[in-house]
Amino acid sequence: MLRVLIAGGGTGGHVIPALAIARELRNAHEAEVRFVGTARGLETRLVPEAGFPLELIRVGQLKNVSLATRLRTLFDLPLGVMRCVELLRSFKPDVVVGVGGYASGPAMMAAILLRVPTVAFEPNAVPGLANRLVGKWVSAAAVNFEETRLYFRGARVTGIPVRQEFFEIAPRIGVARRLLVFGGSQGARVFNEVMPKIAGRLLTEFPKLEIVHQAGGRHGVSTQETYERAGFLGEGIEGRVRVQPYLDGMVDEIAAADLILCRSGASSVAELAAAGRAAVLVPFPQAADDHQRKNAEAFVAAGAAEMIIEAELDETRLLETLRGLLADDARRAEMGRRARGLAHPDAVREIGTMVAGLAKQR
Repeated sequence: MLRVLIAGGGTGGHVIPALAIARELRNAHEAEVRFVGTARGLETRLVPEAGFPLELIRVGQLKNVSLATRLRTLFDLPLGVMRCVELLRSFKPDVVVGVGGYASGPAMMAAILLRVPTVAFEPNAVPGLANRLVGKWVSAAAVNFEETRLYFRGARVTGIPVRQEFFEIAPRIGVARRLLVFGGSQGARVFNEVMPKIAGRLLTEFPKLEIVHQAGGRHGVSTQETYERAGFLGEGIEGRVRVQPYLDGMVDEIAAADLILCRSGASSVAELAAAGRAAVLVPFPQAADDHQRKNAEAFVAAGAAEMIIEAELDETRLLETLRGLLADDARRAEMGRRARGLAHPDAVREIGTMVAGLAKQR
């Protein structure tokens, strides 16, 4: 039986694609899959819920943290590698897949030391620290952007695993009727501050427009109150704004949107590409190695989105950008078409085949 250890996690951008890869390996290749992560990441909840075993190691951050945290991480790192060596000798995986995040580095280092085949999965245009450290030592890599291949040995552009429902979304044609705004729990703040200030002008200029705004769990109430103070959550014109802390049915929300204002995390831009939706991307400036900006720049270069740097985002700039796209039906349609050209509907199958192929070579 094929055995695969998937290492990494932390954020949904790491864990959700990792789970898609795990399901593909289990269902299509009859693989036994285990995960290794840390206690601080989303994997502690999502991996057991998905029915996969999870081992935990202790390792922290090296980037964008205090000197004390870096020193603690440097002390923990060898211990983390030793723990992963123990896990590898016990589980005896045929392949180790690193998805980035805290636990990815130690597990991939341990696999390289023990000469276990490795696959690095890198969804961003610029790899995170863990994948950069092991990039030239891995057996193969699955990446989302052509330019990312330079960081790895044996890299292929596979794309990011995205739910099939996003690929089934039909194009939006004609007058813009809905603007979707979302930024996640960390990235929503700037949208929560600026959007209520320009909503009235957009709703007046575009009489058929509605705004759906995901404010994030910690900011849902305060953002709704901001809209209420501006008078946009009552009767008439005000009833055309919907504010929610979270949006559960993202497939339906994206399908109903004509234009999307959001951050440029790897999973978000992959879903936009699969759905074929025009977007205004505002990279999250605190993202490690400024990778969200590189993701957005790749979409802008393809003609699939517009980008506004957060430092340049104010009422005037955002209003002008949204107004121009909402008024230009043909341009939105073309941006959506170009976005879909960046999608990879077979990503998870390609990655699964890559992992299984390495096991057979071994």
